Amino acid sequence: MMMKLWMVACLQLAELFVSSVVHLIYGFYIFSTAVAGDVSQKLSDYLFKSNVGGGETDQISQSNVDGLPPIVLVHGIFGFGKGRLGGLSYFGGAEKKDERVLVPDLGSLTSIYDRARELFYYLKGGRVDFGEEHSEACGHSRFGRDYGNGQYPEWDEDHPIHFVGHSAGAQVVRVLQQMLADKAFEGFEETNENWVLSVTSLSGAFNGTTRTYLDGMRTEDGISMKPICLLQICRIGVIMYDWLDISWLKNYYNFGFDHFNISWKTTGVRGLVDCLVGNTGPFATGDWILPDLTIQGSLSLNSNLQTFPSTYYFSYATKRTRRIMGMTVPSGVLGIHPMLFLRVFQMSQWRFPQDVSPPYKGYRDEEWQENDGAMNTISMTHPRLPVEHPSRFIRSDSECQTLQPGIWYYKIVEADHITFIVNRERAGVQFDLIYDSIFQRCRKHVFRKIPQTLPNQSPRAPSSPHW
Repeated sequence: MMMKLWMVACLQLAELFVSSVVHLIYGFYIFSTAVAGDVSQKLSDYLFKSNVGGGETDQISQSNVDGLPPIVLVHGIFGFGKGRLGGLSYFGGAEKKDERVLVPDLGSLTSIYDRARELFYYLKGGRVDFGEEHSEACGHSRFGRDYGNGQYPEWDEDHPIHFVGHSAGAQVVRVLQQMLADKAFEGFEETNENWVLSVTSLSGAFNGTTRTYLDGMRTEDGISMKPICLLQICRIGVIMYDWLDISWLKNYYNFGFDHFNISWKTTGVRGLVDCLVGNTGPFATGDWILPDLTIQGSLSLNSNLQTFPSTYYFSYATKRTRRIMGMTVPSGVLGIHPMLFLRVFQMSQWRFPQDVSPPYKGYRDEEWQENDGAMNTISMTHPRLPVEHPSRFIRSDSECQTLQPGIWYYKIVEADHITFIVNRERAGVQFDLIYDSIFQRCRKHVFRKIPQTLPNQSPRAPSSPHW
């Protein structure tokens, strides 16, 4: 018996070591790629800079897009927006496919609630207000970054926005829309759910993921962490990063916890110790992203979220598994990113511990085994828990069914969780097909009153929206 326990412990430590090394190498690769690209761009600008006609072109471009509602791309966990990591694009440059796309930089590890609040002020303008009650309960400052006039100050029901969210970014958009409906922003009492015209999800984190438990969240409550796990290593690294508060480094990449005031400048060594032992900070209060991504956390979040009758909803659910002789296994080796392959296999074999109550009534392990290495496919199609929202499965874009608002249209796509972000070469032609479809739908097929006029186009007669 002791030998068996010893062997299990050794295997768990080996898995933790491998996972840590793989994630560290990938993080270093992303960071070094961004730095190399940034240095190369600045060198190129210095050697070959040209100012001929620049101002006039920018002016024409701006005047052409003034009438277009923005398409806002919202990144997921560990993500970043425009202006971070040099010239690296989280969405693989997809933002260049349309004339008016915004890519906000939100906290990469902050809670879905905090990110939704920040997204509102990024668009509408003003200083981020996290709310008095929430801020007190979570132990951080009530106010955050000041976004000045905002990126889209005219935002209202008559000037709605298209949102595209990857991974946790999709759930951020849903929480934001609910906040708009609930008039949850002090000083903006006129908000409502119709400020959002459409929501498109890429590998969206709607119902939680079993990967959170593999990474270290406890299955018993979905809130706390195991004492030895990948997330504990991540926690220590994030605390040290924010406490050291190296300005140039945080300008390059920021986890988003500035409102917790972890910096050595304000807390000293005592503050660092308090954070590390779990007395203070986001990991102590649970006000960070991982508790929102467990099945239990998503259940709690979803209990307050609605699908609204005047908004169009679309979802691309991804998977890299297949069924063979009744078993779920990875669908290949070459098509799965090295950082995700181990997790694809582990999630495909996941079993909720028998000595722990299942996260909801009717839970079945088999339904949660198809996955993309980060999210379970069942979780990405549409909001299902605790109440299933209206949905319709679409096999192909060629099935031009008339779209209706208030229904989640979803497709299953063969891809892993990061196929459509950062490195567009991995996705190949599929990258262009997905994003072209998204942007075309936003511009030509989804509207409430009359279709918008695209740059260099004359107004056209309204037509029925199609997938």
